[in-house]
Amino acid sequence: MSAVTHTLREALRGRRPAAAVWWEACAVGRAVRAAWRGPGRERDLVVQSLKAAGAALIAWTVAGVWLGDPMALMAPWVALVLVQATVYSSVRQAGQQFAAICAGALLASAAQAITDDNTGALVLSLPVLMLVANWSRFGGQGIYAATTAVFVLASGTTVSAAAVGHRVGQAALGAVIGVAVNALVLPPIHLRDVRENLAALAEEAGDLLHSVAADLRETQWDAQSAAGWTSDAARLERRLGALDSARSWSRESLRLTSGPLRRLHRGPTVVPPEDEDRRWSRVTGNLGALTRTLAVAADEHRTPAPPEGPVLDLYARLLRLIGDACHAEAGRWAGEQPEADPAATEETMEELHLRLQEGLREHAGRGAARTAVLGTLLLQAENLWAEIVPEPRQSTEQ
Repeated sequence: MSAVTHTLREALRGRRPAAAVWWEACAVGRAVRAAWRGPGRERDLVVQSLKAAGAALIAWTVAGVWLGDPMALMAPWVALVLVQATVYSSVRQAGQQFAAICAGALLASAAQAITDDNTGALVLSLPVLMLVANWSRFGGQGIYAATTAVFVLASGTTVSAAAVGHRVGQAALGAVIGVAVNALVLPPIHLRDVRENLAALAEEAGDLLHSVAADLRETQWDAQSAAGWTSDAARLERRLGALDSARSWSRESLRLTSGPLRRLHRGPTVVPPEDEDRRWSRVTGNLGALTRTLAVAADEHRTPAPPEGPVLDLYARLLRLIGDACHAEAGRWAGEQPEADPAATEETMEELHLRLQEGLREHAGRGAARTAVLGTLLLQAENLWAEIVPEPRQSTEQ
């Protein structure tokens, strides 16, 4: 399968539209497989989509079948868009949307009464409603003021107080159904997203450290390799932003969601502490500093020179052990049992740290440039070690 993928990748090289379609299809396939395998954000998206469709069908049944409304459009439309990512956002947007719909219906009715012509009413009301749509109090729901006016005037029915009240009543019915479905049917609680982003951040940090360690041990690193490490460190920063967004969603998803409703949600019941976000933010910052130091050392036009010889191999081994600790942390967030013995890993890291300190003293007699780079790299490794393996330990420095 990998050979087929490689062949397709080579065939699509340089054909940007075809390549974009191919990679999009691959992304869709991965999402489908993830939703099928088990709980996760992909399955949550499927659940929310089905809930939105169900809310619209319920609203249509109530308004169009039970109440016999021949123009039962507003209720399912509102119910569909109000099944949001959290119960709190559904309630907030329901209020904003209902206010926007009332404004659109009232202004369209007033414009039709003044002009006695639907086209003239649209000309008179739409510019004002589009300005109203940008009012911050409406959030992202302001556009419904203008679309409501279009629906009211284009429906062909006589615009009257009764008709306006009818439309507003339909909107209220759809809002109630949409919010109720979102709150009572598998309410969305985004605690898993924080855990998944922490696991992904730890996994990617470990991958970066392993990549750096492998290149250093093979002594095949140069400015191009350092540029790749810097790019990977920048990707970690973006992952950190995704973690911050997931944390915000987790806080909001717990608002207006009672204890019994939370138990209906099949997923983690406890969100990881926010101290973990801050810890991995520091880890990301230290990795960025480490890769920048290596990039400067690899630049032929800069004074700092990279360390070499056995001390470089020791440093690569230390980075690999720290990367292993990152992967163990990722496994812990994913619910896996650690394979390595933490005590043995800690002992090995202590030994490497001691030997690197001795190597630093030896480098001090060979020139200031190499000593400065090695000292900086060692300090950054110690910072990573302290964050990723935070257990108290005795200093090995003499």
